[in-house]
Amino acid sequence: MPFTKRLIVALVLMTATAAFAAPTGTAQPTSSNASACANRETPPPPVDTSEQPKPGTKAPGPLEVPESPVGGDRLGECGLILPPNAQPLPNITAASWLLADIDSGAVLAAYDPHGRQRPASVIKVLLAMVVAKELRGDIVATATAEDIEQECTCVGLRDGGQYTVRQLLQALLLSSGNDVAHTLARQLGGVPNALRKMNALAKELGALDTRAVTPSGLDGPGTSTSAYDVALIFRGAMKYPEFADAIKLQQTEFPGRNGGTITLNSDNKLLTSYEGALGGKTGFTDDAQHTYVGAAERNGRRLVVTLLRGQQTPTRIVDQAAKLLDYGFAMGPGGVGQLVNGAPQPKQKVTTTQPPNVADTAATGGDGRSERSAPSAFGNVGGPITAVAGLGLLAALFMYFRKKRARARRQAAQSA
Repeated sequence: MPFTKRLIVALVLMTATAAFAAPTGTAQPTSSNASACANRETPPPPVDTSEQPKPGTKAPGPLEVPESPVGGDRLGECGLILPPNAQPLPNITAASWLLADIDSGAVLAAYDPHGRQRPASVIKVLLAMVVAKELRGDIVATATAEDIEQECTCVGLRDGGQYTVRQLLQALLLSSGNDVAHTLARQLGGVPNALRKMNALAKELGALDTRAVTPSGLDGPGTSTSAYDVALIFRGAMKYPEFADAIKLQQTEFPGRNGGTITLNSDNKLLTSYEGALGGKTGFTDDAQHTYVGAAERNGRRLVVTLLRGQQTPTRIVDQAAKLLDYGFAMGPGGVGQLVNGAPQPKQKVTTTQPPNVADTAATGGDGRSERSAPSAFGNVGGPITAVAGLGLLAALFMYFRKKRARARRQAAQSA
């Protein structure tokens, strides 16, 4: 093979090697702390058959995990999250919990806040929020046999009985009636439509760990929420007067099944035992275990607390909530994250018709991308290799033409 061809082949091979070389200094993917969290994608395995899909159907896949934890990076941790110099915590049995300021949105402390768990009846807060948003309190709803046949806890509706939306909302939050949840879902256009609205509202709020699969909180395939989401939903619901008025009731009169009225009492024991209690919601299923969300106010400061997958021993779940509220009221300002005011929006690609600034062009390589974060096709190693190859080619060509010229001189001398 002629010398020049050998040089060209060598240069091509060196350039190809540079093009495929790994860029120096490029960070390799590493497993983050969040990826090791046991419930990062799904709740723990169920203990019964309530989440088995119906014959011929498949369970929905896990909800997508946001690239960045909603509310701040620290909230992606799955252990105890406290601000610097925080005081020791009381004994809490919940697998996931969060304490936050309702008005500022500051997350004061948390434990595995985005860990995915089951909501049980605290999902009724989301249903109540949709009802408060979309239905007038004086609308009259008629109960059906399907409503009454729901798996109880039940208030005791009567087939054909008529109730205002306001009465049903109060019964939903005080006595956690599953029959009432079904009736309200029908008023929202039927159970599938009610669930669609609940999940759309959760997404709008930024509660991206939440998927409601029943309006009542009974377990089903794909059910999911987190302590962060429940606090976020409760905070949003408190902005609706119909909800805020209902959740703080200790008792209310409700139409009885056999005529007259019955008294419904709140299942939130903190209303009568905790100073400044604003209301709350309890929940329980075999898979979810004990769940709770509630709020209280002291000296003009309102806090919300959420506990998921808790136990009643050695301390009842509502008493654990009270201890966390006490802990929060004793804390100063600041926090470890934020309850967002709406779902994080994807970053928009910015385009412009104006010529780039010279300094910006130099810093970004002329195309708007950082040379550090977006190396050329040849990578950071390929550039030097290509430069060396080019110099080698020039030197080889210089020597080639020098030898050719000397050969021509010798031939001319011999001819003379």
